[in-house]
Amino acid sequence: MGAMADGRNGRPGLCPTLLYADAKAAVRQLTEALGFRELALYEGENGTVAHAELTQGGGVVMLGSKKGDGGVFAEAMRDAGPAGVYVVVEDTDAHHARAVEHGVEILLPPTDTDYGSRDYMARDIEGNVWSFGTYAPAIPD
Repeated sequence: MGAMADGRNGRPGLCPTLLYADAKAAVRQLTEALGFRELALYEGENGTVAHAELTQGGGVVMLGSKKGDGGVFAEAMRDAGPAGVYVVVEDTDAHHARAVEHGVEILLPPTDTDYGSRDYMARDIEGNVWSFGTYAPAIPD
């Protein structure tokens, strides 16, 4: 799998951040159906997800609850629409099969692209579009 690190001891240099109305359900779907691994999950006093970190393929996505602490980021993202994130996976077909098994909405089945990747596209429980495939951009030193 392609790494998303920028040479800082394996730490990713880019972390997409998404807010969910039901962040706990999003964490469940992303881990159980889409193969992410939970690194951290912090709950707020009201039981919402204040901050979570999930990893896959050397990258990290951070997420939280829309009705969190009411901080600057939450306010800025309050009316934000769905986002799209691309995740590098080793076996697109196996990853897709796992997503289908868990009832994930598939927008595009595994497809070979003209740029040499095998990709599929899915929508999560709150409308974010996740693309999974074998294409890993090269970052020059």
